[in-house]
Amino acid sequence: MKKLTVAAVAALMTTALTAPAFAVEWNVSVWGKRRAFTEHVEKMKELVEQKTNGEFTMNISYGGLSKNRENLDGISIGAFEMAQFCAGYHRDKNPTITVLELPFLGVDTLELERELSEVVYDHPAVEADLARWNATLLMPSPMPQYNVVGKGDKPSKLEDFSGLAVRATGGIGQAMEKVGAVPTSVTATEARQALDSGIVQGVAFAPHAHMSFGTVEGGQWWTTNLNPGTVNCPVVVNTDALNALSDEHREALMSSVEESLDHYVENYNTNTMGKWDPTLEEKGIEKVTFGEDEIAAFEEKAAGPIAKAWVEEMNGRGLPGQELYDLVTKTIEEKKAQNQ
Repeated sequence: MKKLTVAAVAALMTTALTAPAFAVEWNVSVWGKRRAFTEHVEKMKELVEQKTNGEFTMNISYGGLSKNRENLDGISIGAFEMAQFCAGYHRDKNPTITVLELPFLGVDTLELERELSEVVYDHPAVEADLARWNATLLMPSPMPQYNVVGKGDKPSKLEDFSGLAVRATGGIGQAMEKVGAVPTSVTATEARQALDSGIVQGVAFAPHAHMSFGTVEGGQWWTTNLNPGTVNCPVVVNTDALNALSDEHREALMSSVEESLDHYVENYNTNTMGKWDPTLEEKGIEKVTFGEDEIAAFEEKAAGPIAKAWVEEMNGRGLPGQELYDLVTKTIEEKKAQNQ
């Protein structure tokens, strides 16, 4: 064997000193395309790579790793290290966080949705619920109140929803059922096709999703003020992968959560909502606004009965349903009082 020259040895030593000693690469499973809903994940990737000088990298896959309804399953077996999912896609897998999807909770800003989610995520019963899937809750994906884009005859009163198939999941679907609609839980990526083909006559989404998934392309009307609730979609990490991180890398990840959420909320409030009214006008979508009395009657019909049924179901499972519901209502009340 030939001896290495002094220059070669020096080059090898330089490479060893400059190369990352403990490079970590995480795979992240989301779906659709990059949009307001994934901006905190994108920001997290950017911040973590900056803080670790490229030693900790994230590969964000939009549908290439898993179907959106199977992301929690993928996390549980370590198929990828981070993922986003929506509680309403599989209520039985994550019953505790569905408290955040109950209708008419009175959450009226992204900032409040963010704070409320973080409080609930910290509850021991919620942590234990997700631990069954080897998952640790990292951050929420705060979204505004859902409303419906539809095709065909526009509803002029709530009873006009009777018999209409509406893509609506979780508590929103339960609320729509109270006014006679037929909730259908097609996934976000299937929603436009379902609307175009007539499988559903309406789709309940937040504004960013109506734009991202194309329901505005075929929609003819938009409900401005149903505001029955929203969907809770956490970002989770595989607990084993989190625990395997070095202290430095874990700190880089965890210290980036709040800044990532700040970026998400600012982007949603400024960019997404700034585009919404112009998009409706451009597409010729007519706004449908219901009277205050009708909205109040809708809330009375849906809010109390659905919340009561949720609490009873959770209690029957041995989960602290009443405690979680009280935590939500108390937190909303306290946060609104602080912001007055």
